[in-house]
Amino acid sequence: MADAKRNNLEIYDDVAAQWWSDDIRWVRTLKNLVPGRLKWFDRHIDWAGKTVLDLGCAGGFMAEALTKKGASVTGIDPAAQAIEAARARASAVGQSIRYDVGVGEALPYADASFDAVVCVDVLEHVTDLAKVVAEVARVLKPGGMFLYDTINRNWVARLATITVAEDILGLLPKGTHDPAMFIKPHELSDALMQAGLQVGPTTGLGPRGINRRVDFVFGPLPLRSVIYMGVADKPSAT
Repeated sequence: MADAKRNNLEIYDDVAAQWWSDDIRWVRTLKNLVPGRLKWFDRHIDWAGKTVLDLGCAGGFMAEALTKKGASVTGIDPAAQAIEAARARASAVGQSIRYDVGVGEALPYADASFDAVVCVDVLEHVTDLAKVVAEVARVLKPGGMFLYDTINRNWVARLATITVAEDILGLLPKGTHDPAMFIKPHELSDALMQAGLQVGPTTGLGPRGINRRVDFVFGPLPLRSVIYMGVADKPSAT
C-alpha cells in the first residue's frame, strides 16, 4: 500500500530556482546520473535527427543532453516551477527545447508524435503505471523506442534508496520515494507487452566512482537489484 508521507513530488518545484546552480547535492546526483544512463542508451539509438519526448523532465538535465546529441526534444513534467527553470535554462544556453506542464497518464500529444520517449526516475512515482505505458506507446511512431529506468522492488532496493540514499547519505530528500511503488522487472515487462511494445534488453545502473566533489559517478552495472534500465520498441507498421 502506498505511503501518503512518501513519494513527495513537491521537492522538484521547491528547488527549481537552484536547479542548475550545482549548489544542492541531491540535484547534482540527478545531474550526474545522466551520463551514466546515456552511456547505455546510446548503444541502442542514434539520437541525431530524432524527435524525442523526455517524460518527467523536471528541470531539463536529460533534455539538454539529448539536444546536444542532435535530437529535437520536448520535455514534460507536472512540476510547473521546474518547467519554468528548464525553459529559462534553454533560453540562456540558446537551445530550442519545448517544455510542457503535464502528466504521463494523459500526454497532450497526437498519436505517433515521437521517434523515442525517454522516461528516467519517473515510473516509480506515477499513479497509474499501465496508463503511462499505454500513453508512451500511443505517442511513439511505429518503429519508435521507449528508453527508461526505474527502481526494483525488493529489500536491497529499499535499503539502498531509502535507508542509505535518503536517510544516511542525503543523496535524496527524505520522503522522495515510496518503496511500495517500486516496480519489479517482470511487472514492467508485462505492462510494456500489454501496451503493444516489444521488450528489449535491460541492465543495472549504479555508482561507478566518485568525482572531485565527492559525488557519485554513475554507469551501467550487471546487477538489476536496485535501479535498472531498459528499452522497448513499438513494432513498425506492416
